[in-house]
Amino acid sequence: MGMNTSREQEILNSIHSLVEEYCTLVHSPKPFIPGTTPVRYAGRVFGSEEVNNAVTASLQFWLTYGPFEKEYKEQFRTIMNDRHVILTNSGSSANLLAISALTSKRLEERLHPGDEVITVAAGFPTTVAPILQNSLVPVFVDVELGHYNINAHSLPEALSTKTRAIMIAHTLGIPFDIDSIVSFAKENNLYLVEDTCDALGSTWDGKLLGTFGDISTFSHYPPHHITMGEGGTVTTNSGRLKREIESFRDWGRDCWCDTGKNNTCGKRFGWKLGSLPEGYDHKYVYGNIGYNLKGTDFGPAIGLAQLKRLPHFTQRRKENATLYSERLQQYQEFLQLPSTHPKADPSWFAYPITVHEHAPFTKSDIVSFLEEKKIETRPLFAGNILQHPAYKDIPHRIVGNLKNTDAIMQRTFFIGTSPIITTDMATYVCDTIDSFIKKQ
Repeated sequence: MGMNTSREQEILNSIHSLVEEYCTLVHSPKPFIPGTTPVRYAGRVFGSEEVNNAVTASLQFWLTYGPFEKEYKEQFRTIMNDRHVILTNSGSSANLLAISALTSKRLEERLHPGDEVITVAAGFPTTVAPILQNSLVPVFVDVELGHYNINAHSLPEALSTKTRAIMIAHTLGIPFDIDSIVSFAKENNLYLVEDTCDALGSTWDGKLLGTFGDISTFSHYPPHHITMGEGGTVTTNSGRLKREIESFRDWGRDCWCDTGKNNTCGKRFGWKLGSLPEGYDHKYVYGNIGYNLKGTDFGPAIGLAQLKRLPHFTQRRKENATLYSERLQQYQEFLQLPSTHPKADPSWFAYPITVHEHAPFTKSDIVSFLEEKKIETRPLFAGNILQHPAYKDIPHRIVGNLKNTDAIMQRTFFIGTSPIITTDMATYVCDTIDSFIKKQ
């Protein structure tokens, strides 16, 4: 652009200063007015550093993954105990890549059409959808109320000669029984796909979730623990799986060069693959039937600033959940509050509550009251995925019954723990529940 480095930096510093001033003027938190200010269940929490990073990425105009993506991966890899890190455009895409990679013909122990994957029906659809999209068969196991995760005691009953993998999420940031599930997977030579999309920052026995699965996935949509706007991350300890994940993300190509790079393998025109002519350009050889699930450099630019906030975000989520538990425990006659394993330390995505069957009010009653008071609630995602129109006639198998899954669909909702929710807001939520129950 004709500017020397010092002049470029001078202009950039000036822009960043104006961005900080703008963010203070436009994005500073507004006073909370109970009953008037909406209490969102979640949302983006950011400052001028996120905006300045995005502005810098815009000025660099790299557009596709670039310098910010590289730095983000390095930092996330350090957090995740040195696992390989692959970025994608959403947590849902992360899940799709995780399962798709396991079907690659280049894997000796790959998943074939008709193979079974153990999962649950109580959760978000994109934990289940990739199983079906890869012509695999989901085997649904019921969950337990309180922690809302898979009933690990039912795993032996779910096992068949066709079982090849387990794919389950840590519900709302509450860790599933890692010890039992990892042990079961190893004993039966099953892949474990650890959907950590709602659980970044949660730990099991002091170790971060997302470090246990053969493949682990994360979402960075605004309600999640950190945001890139749209974005997702996949991690694995396996270099073999890393290559397949990247291949499926990048059109199914064989080449593993980073964006803007050529001939990383040192023999770009020296391969003989399939029935292609010898020396065919390796950048245009395809070993998988893949997708384009890449993002842009703007997401990781924002994500880098968000990673610095992760410890604070985690602490705020825990503080909000603790406040809810302390205030609402007096109503356990009517409301089942969440419970966790002694080894589990959740970074709560949200705070689930189940209305007891014998309560003098229904889930709809209390949810309607909260919403009228400007307090957002949500059901536990799909409730029972098998009751939804798209999933009515899917190939599947059910282990026992889905009694608790159906109970969740009928009687469970959640309130927010996000750092967007201040202590005053969380107190107002509890005061409102107080008011509702005292009227019953």
